Amino acid sequence: MPSIPESHKTAGTWQTMVDNNKALLLRKTGKDTAYWAEKARAAGIRSDAELRAWMRDGFGVTGYAQYAVSWEMFGYPDFMLRDADELIDGQYARHPHLRPVADAILGWASATEGVQIQMRKGYVSLHSPRRKFAQVTRTTNTAVDVALRLDVPAEGRIEAVKTRADDPFIRKVRLTSPDQVDDELLDILAAALEQNT
Repeated sequence: MPSIPESHKTAGTWQTMVDNNKALLLRKTGKDTAYWAEKARAAGIRSDAELRAWMRDGFGVTGYAQYAVSWEMFGYPDFMLRDADELIDGQYARHPHLRPVADAILGWASATEGVQIQMRKGYVSLHSPRRKFAQVTRTTNTAVDVALRLDVPAEGRIEAVKTRADDPFIRKVRLTSPDQVDDELLDILAAALEQNT
């Protein structure tokens, strides 16, 4: 079984998303986050809801591009300021017996070409160069689920997931022990990676 690296230096955090949202805002409007924050302050904007309506109705700026300005004006949530190790530690702080399951999957991801690890507050997502293909989440007190963007029948260890009609993560594998991060699971992850590359 692969071992997890000593640190998650290759893992992305929310900072990647922040940077992407800032770049999106600049591409959409030709103006950076500081410009929009200053303009919003001058307009007397005092809340996130006011800001979103003002940007949408006055300038046609919607979605992720708005987040960059909102965070600049009203601050970042605490979890967005944590590094990768803090995020993964927080996910398993009350369930240390499940941490080796996640570490084994992250070990595979770290050693596999083309896989990017993105740490989040409540889960870890695995991305191909094209898009997210798996999500690792401690879902119960005794299990970690690996949700998969994978077009295969639900059979054997691969279970069907009840999702919204537009959610592409329709399969999962439930793990209760690091021993279950075996060749079969790694083949499943590799298949999901290949389908999404």
